[in-house]
Amino acid sequence: EVQLVESGGGLVQPGGSLRLSCVASGFTFSNNAFRWVRQAPGKGLEWVADINTDGLSTTYINSAKGRFTISLDNAKNTLYLQMHSLKPEDTAMYYCAAALPPCGLGPSAPMNYWGKGTLVTISS
Repeated sequence: EVQLVESGGGLVQPGGSLRLSCVASGFTFSNNAFRWVRQAPGKGLEWVADINTDGLSTTYINSAKGRFTISLDNAKNTLYLQMHSLKPEDTAMYYCAAALPPCGLGPSAPMNYWGKGTLVTISS
């Protein structure tokens, strides 16, 4: 059974940092794509970033560029999202997702599996 389990969310003041983690199990990392998306209160899902299995290809929503870094530790089967300079508008439930091959990167590329999310709240 494939599982994606997110952690690392919490309450942070504006300007602060957080690192989200997503532990994947039930499949072997090989030619996959991984994603972080978020859903702010009362809004729809918003794609944030993608990465492929070798970690050499990444893509971000414009509002995340320069502040967020998506990364992958294949040895630990773990996806990360390091977030800096957090803003109140980053407040959302953050979800990770994974795609089996063949797969691509970018918001239009479909994902096969989804986690249940971790809540990030940016507030003073």
